[in-house]
Amino acid sequence: MAEIEYTLEQKRDLKTSIPGPKSVELAERRSNAVASGVASSVPVYADKLDGGVILDADGNQLIDLGSGIAVTSVGASAPKVVEKVKEAVEKFTHTCFMVTPYEGYVAVGEKIAELTPGSFDKRAALFNSGSEAVENAVKIARTYTKRSAVVVFDHAYHGRTNLTLAMTSKVMPYKQGFGPFASDVYRVPMSYPFRDADGMTGQEAAERALLLIEKQVGAENVAAVVIEPIQGEGGFIVPAEGFLPTLTKWCQDNGAVFVADEVQAGIARTGTWFSSEWEASSPTW
Repeated sequence: MAEIEYTLEQKRDLKTSIPGPKSVELAERRSNAVASGVASSVPVYADKLDGGVILDADGNQLIDLGSGIAVTSVGASAPKVVEKVKEAVEKFTHTCFMVTPYEGYVAVGEKIAELTPGSFDKRAALFNSGSEAVENAVKIARTYTKRSAVVVFDHAYHGRTNLTLAMTSKVMPYKQGFGPFASDVYRVPMSYPFRDADGMTGQEAAERALLLIEKQVGAENVAAVVIEPIQGEGGFIVPAEGFLPTLTKWCQDNGAVFVADEVQAGIARTGTWFSSEWEASSPTW
């Protein structure tokens, strides 16, 4: 494997106080130009990122432990990615695929179909954010099934739009003050091995959830069961083996759509391309 060449030395190096004077100046400019509802976790302003290091506006080098909320899995400024972006914008900066289609969109769809687990026929649609992807999954499920009910789980996080906030479990900091939320969303217990009764299997945890669905929602009303195969915001919860396949089979038997929300845990963040691949007893999702 070729040695990685970095443009920034991969070490922590402080040249000013934190935040430095330029970051303080940028914070003042920000207060006059950016809405206060947009928060940031750290007080420094990035100038360049390379590898695992942030170079801030004052020349300080800081170790990047956030990775942009864990989204820089392709690298902060990986040369191959930079080169491909340059090639793309030299052709055109943007055109809507729904107006004028182009090869790149098709190629991404082909790659997604190749990487997504399962041997069945697949198609892809691309969206701007995780919330938008989840909302469209619900729309597709409702259109396909001609039903309206959406089932989600305790501890879930699905996004910050109105519908996905309804699907999200955690009130603070996400939902407080933003209601009322979209209707016809129902929450049932997640498989949580650390807190479930001793010895509860994944199948038993699924049957507990499915009993509530059948009693309180009605199987014939369920358009989609939406779940993170490994939860993130809820506390990095890995369901017991057998939980996800039991839910999948129930959906297949009852005409509902099973939606795996892999926005946080997908694309190699758990060591496989998709976190659902860890469920050994369900190799053909």
